[in-house]
Amino acid sequence: MPRVRYIATSAGATTRRHRLLRSFISGMPPRRRGASGFRGVRVRPSGRFYAEIRAGGFRLTLGTYNTPELAARAYDAAAWRFRRPRRDMNFPDVESLEEAEFLAPPPCLVDDEDRRRHRQVQRRIAIAEHDEQLMRQWRAQFPNDVDNTDAFFAILRAQRRSNRRHRRAVANFELENPNTTWTEDDPRWDDIWTETTSDDD
Repeated sequence: MPRVRYIATSAGATTRRHRLLRSFISGMPPRRRGASGFRGVRVRPSGRFYAEIRAGGFRLTLGTYNTPELAARAYDAAAWRFRRPRRDMNFPDVESLEEAEFLAPPPCLVDDEDRRRHRQVQRRIAIAEHDEQLMRQWRAQFPNDVDNTDAFFAILRAQRRSNRRHRRAVANFELENPNTTWTEDDPRWDDIWTETTSDDD
């Protein structure tokens, strides 16, 4: 029989934890998304589940878990740390970062390599969290810079779309031109299939 450790806490904290545990055990219906049924959770070939979250343009792996619900709890704890809106959470009934972290399990760390990766992920999360905090402060202090940056990137996106349209038109012209000088393996033929509405390069 497993040993239970009792920790002295305030009545309010104990009540909140009991309520959280009851909702966790009763399986309060979470918001299901994607093939795994949860946002930020994917199935590994081994049948276990790993959680990941995007932050600062990077995809951060949060760990591997035995059930999709546990992986979803880990995702939500990270989402709280990044101050994501509740509508982006798997369990929107959780009311704070502390509660989300209390319900989030540690990942399955099988060997030293897993532990090393986990420590590395935690460092990356801390860095990304700090970067997002600095960006929020910068936006609050320099709203004109934000407007100028947004305008710059809007112009840049429009130029990229225009360039893609031009390259596509040239490629289509060469396709119809019986005297084209382009060889069959010319990479410019790929521009025929270029998506002209995308903001990607």
